[in-house]
Amino acid sequence: MALFDEGTTIMPAPRPRRSRSVTIGIWALTVALFSLLALTVLPTSFVVQQPGPVFNTLGSTTGSDGAQTPLISVSGAPTYPTSGSLDLLTVQVVGSRERTPSWLELALAWFDPAKAVVPLDDVFPAGQTTEQRNQESAVMMVDSQKEATAAALTKLGYDVKPMVRVYGLTDGSPAQGVLQKDDIIRAADGTALTDTDQLRSIINAAAGAPVELTIERSGQTLTETVTPTSSTVDGRTVWLIGVSTLHDYDFPIDVTIQLNNVGGPSAGMMFALGIMDTLSDGALNGGEQVAGTGTIDASGTVGPIGGIRQKMFGAVGAGARWFLAPAANCNEVVGHVPSGLRVFSVRTLDDSLAVLSAIRGGGDLDALPTCS
Repeated sequence: MALFDEGTTIMPAPRPRRSRSVTIGIWALTVALFSLLALTVLPTSFVVQQPGPVFNTLGSTTGSDGAQTPLISVSGAPTYPTSGSLDLLTVQVVGSRERTPSWLELALAWFDPAKAVVPLDDVFPAGQTTEQRNQESAVMMVDSQKEATAAALTKLGYDVKPMVRVYGLTDGSPAQGVLQKDDIIRAADGTALTDTDQLRSIINAAAGAPVELTIERSGQTLTETVTPTSSTVDGRTVWLIGVSTLHDYDFPIDVTIQLNNVGGPSAGMMFALGIMDTLSDGALNGGEQVAGTGTIDASGTVGPIGGIRQKMFGAVGAGARWFLAPAANCNEVVGHVPSGLRVFSVRTLDDSLAVLSAIRGGGDLDALPTCS
């Protein structure tokens, strides 16, 4: 036991002073922690694009009922066994207007060649709701399937007739109660229609006057009148009847494409090749795994798409050795081709078939167009 006089004052031992380096280290750690917190929680104005699921157009997919079903099925014509794959690629978007990626996620994506950091407005336009974006994407997917079917069947020698089909009506549409989803608009003001541009021109030429439409509904031909309303687009007045339409076709055989939760038009070319392979004796791809992307129209013209770098990495990840790229995307391809993938430049369905022919028959691949 220690005894002290009452008047004794006990002084604590002095604390050793921190060295300058320790103080600087503590402040650096504090700043780093606050910076990490900011990188994690502060909002951004970007999203990340990365490789999405890969689908073999010659294979099967999960239907709405959860069962496996052929991605492409045909009735009304002979079909043939296929082998290998003709892969369509998708791009997955990480982020939305409601939840953008953190700055840390963006930094990690920036240094990943398989990913891309893009402005939020490029993917989710201001003023467009998620529902509107999804609906627009769904319309483009359905339209691309129709165009792909038309291109494939036309190439195979089938008689394909174009037409304009109603896909849906907008809220407050002047055509409400007059037109219905799946109506076929055969003529406008007496002019036979084969595409939506014709219909749009006739409506604008009427300048607000009622337009007489000849429609086909459930096998019956009807004549209806719609009065367009005006709207201002890019500073000019346009006239609208408030419907979204599909450039549809009368097909001599039934082709069904089953692909859920995928939107946009970029799978068109691969759909066309898958349909042709299903309807042709022998494997178009020679049993190889070929991937590709590109829009397509009924004439067989292949158009550009978005996210091609992510799609090339998706193709490699799925095991593809060959890749068909739209010629219009070649500036994005050069210098960014993943190891193990050979890319060919295509402008038309015929170009794609030429590549498959060379792969199948051991042709001169070096003589085919590439992105350079």
